[in-house]
Amino acid sequence: MKYKIKFSVVVALCLTVLLTVCSVTTRADDAAHRIRPRSAKVGEPAPAFKVEAIEGVGVKTVSLDDYHGKWLVLFFYPADFSFICPTEITGFNKELERFKKLNAEVLGGSVDGKFAHLAWVKRGDLGELKYPLFSDIKKEMAERYGVLDAKEGVALRGLFIIDPDGVVQYQVVHNLSVGRSVEEILRVLEGLQTSNLCPLNWKPGQKTLNKS
Repeated sequence: MKYKIKFSVVVALCLTVLLTVCSVTTRADDAAHRIRPRSAKVGEPAPAFKVEAIEGVGVKTVSLDDYHGKWLVLFFYPADFSFICPTEITGFNKELERFKKLNAEVLGGSVDGKFAHLAWVKRGDLGELKYPLFSDIKKEMAERYGVLDAKEGVALRGLFIIDPDGVVQYQVVHNLSVGRSVEEILRVLEGLQTSNLCPLNWKPGQKTLNKS
């Protein structure tokens, strides 16, 4: 009888511990989802990511945390060895120093594999690329940022400006056939950094609505 009682007590304790652990885990998961949403939205923390990327002719791992304290211009493009995509990639590369002067880094990528990226870089189509190209081969990052074209199996031309605290401050998504404007991205980035009200067609150096 004593053994039966002890066994019942042990079972009850085990169940209590298990329920407690499950409850803590659930709360932690809920908190994580509140901190890092699964879909990008202006004014909210950017979805976390950790993916492999090509930098130069080497492979490295990049994550959102790597850019803490800096502005990040994150852009997706549909595919390697294509037509419009290299014009965008080289366009950002050409103006990279202008982004750096604004305490901003550029990170681009697609759902192609890292070896496809590497082959494209080595072929010389992109020139001397000075920022990483990430590989979202599992398509999880594109899905979390809301730019995955499930029908075509590629990422749309999505671009996000993430502030030094990891919050999305700007996003734009083009279809597959229209490239983006580097000058417009620089204009918006500088506008965001003024922390003031920037009217229609505002350009860096011009007055804002609440600053003389």
